[in-house]
Amino acid sequence: MSYAHDAYFAQLQRWLAMEGEAERQRMADRRKLQRSGDAERTGETIVNLQLADHRTGLAGRYLLDLVKANSARLPMNRLKVGSPVVLTDNGDPNDDGVSGVISRRTSTVIQIAVDRWPEPERFRLDLSPDESTRRRQLSAMASARNLTGAQGRLRDCLLGEQTPRFDNPPKIEFASELNPPQQAAVRFALSARDVAIIHGPPGTGKTTTLSEIIFQAVQMGQRVLACAPSNTAVDNLLERLVARMPSVLRVGHPARVFEALRGHTLDELVEADRMSQVVREMWRDIDKLTQSASKPTRSRSDNRVRGELQAEAGRLRQQARALERSTIQSIINSADVICTTTTIDDDLLGDRHFDLVVIDEACQCTEPTVWQAMLRADRLILAGDHCQLPPTVVSTEAAREGFSRSLMERLIEQFGQQVYQRLVVQYRMHETIMAFSSDQFYDGELVADASVKAHTLADLVPHKELASQLPIIEFWDTAGAEWHEELERDGQSKCNPREASWVIHQVGQLLDLGLAPSQIAVIAPYAAQVRLLRNRLQVDELEIDTVDGFQGREKEAVVLCFVRSNTIGELGFLSDTRRTNVALTRAKRLLRVVGDSATLAHHPFYRELIEYFELHDAYHSVWELSGELM
Repeated sequence: MSYAHDAYFAQLQRWLAMEGEAERQRMADRRKLQRSGDAERTGETIVNLQLADHRTGLAGRYLLDLVKANSARLPMNRLKVGSPVVLTDNGDPNDDGVSGVISRRTSTVIQIAVDRWPEPERFRLDLSPDESTRRRQLSAMASARNLTGAQGRLRDCLLGEQTPRFDNPPKIEFASELNPPQQAAVRFALSARDVAIIHGPPGTGKTTTLSEIIFQAVQMGQRVLACAPSNTAVDNLLERLVARMPSVLRVGHPARVFEALRGHTLDELVEADRMSQVVREMWRDIDKLTQSASKPTRSRSDNRVRGELQAEAGRLRQQARALERSTIQSIINSADVICTTTTIDDDLLGDRHFDLVVIDEACQCTEPTVWQAMLRADRLILAGDHCQLPPTVVSTEAAREGFSRSLMERLIEQFGQQVYQRLVVQYRMHETIMAFSSDQFYDGELVADASVKAHTLADLVPHKELASQLPIIEFWDTAGAEWHEELERDGQSKCNPREASWVIHQVGQLLDLGLAPSQIAVIAPYAAQVRLLRNRLQVDELEIDTVDGFQGREKEAVVLCFVRSNTIGELGFLSDTRRTNVALTRAKRLLRVVGDSATLAHHPFYRELIEYFELHDAYHSVWELSGELM
């Protein structure tokens, strides 16, 4: 093991420790907020929950359906499917609680998978520091240090110490309609002997291309492990794969299971297996034995009988779990492709080795996240867009030192075009919406497909003549109007009430035009502005969220407010222009933006953005507005 290897993994280990400490501190801060009656403000806590229903899932775990005790809808929150959480007594801040994982969520119900039954009548739910994932990452990194052979060479490529190698591109009979850059990317990826990268800018069909790569690999007789950092990204890939091959298995907690996908989830396949009925009966017998053992009697032989009942329940429990494990392993062995998050369940997959590992949305993975998947194969394909959102890192110090830079970004910086292929034909945006981001982030290479190049809202709404007169893009400048940002009361996030009023007006115009609420997105970079808009603009199916919430999404029309307006030109995290790239590229047919040029133009990127709107005769001042908006 070289000194460089040791230094690299020691740095990752240090950053993981910093991240763990930052997460624990954030949870402690949320606990303090409970005493001020504002625990739910951060979106990482829900209080005053009660049990609405429950059932038993795999391995005897409990699936608890929790609802708000005092209202129909859950508050805005960041608790996603697959997130680790802790469930505690709502009335006892000292309760250690029960650890669990979110397995399902709707607007009114959040389901938690736990290993033991919690006692409280009222619950508090907190996003929990994911120590188990960190332990797995540390273990994978320790194993990676000592790799030899093909995997050792792959490790050295990922560390930048070896140059990635490629064979001649294989001859392929494509199973789906791909454009030439997509076809070239498939050939490039399949020719990789170590690692290859697919760079997929917004709307360029990255997931479609990945699914073709995986399909072709399976046709060659290879087993594939397909990963992504989020459950939603895994399920997006799963949806493409199941349409073209039968032996695809989804393990973990699917974020959204369409009817067509359910037959490919591990839980569903285990449930359908003939042995599962036997296992269910055994768990019912275990429950009966446990209940009988807990009943008090006056018999002298009470302790002996209780012991016998508990022993019998223990024997049955071992048998049930053995049968269940056998069923699970049989199903896993039969799959050509296994889809999971990058938080791989090593207990479930054991020591299985694959011919190829594919990681989608790799730019949202911190480097330790990748090593667990990397250990599973000699060849690795990374896909994503390093010009969009980076990995989420809680520790500002670790992020500043480099923890928020993804492995994919680092490899592109080091090896350049010899390690990646870029997709350039996009199928989302009108070319006027596309062009600025293309020039700023993608070397001006993006091309709008003919199907979207000139599409407008007139194609969708009844008021076609009126819609056809609307500009595709507009920037409304608030400079000099004193539409100032504000610090949210008792919080650290920023909001801008006057910009919020402008957004509400814009959304009203789009609705009057005949656009459905579900076709509109309202995006703000700050959570406080999102909360303000959600309170003031309550329209069913209208989505209002942060930039992070819309990553990987698209809408026909997008209304974006920048929020920041101050006398010193402070931009905060708007200075990371990748965030703005995401916001600008969610719109398909219409984009409306509001911001203070006097604040934004301190940054050259925003000066050029405003100039782009001016060039397209799409710049306006809010001084042109009349009535209550001013």
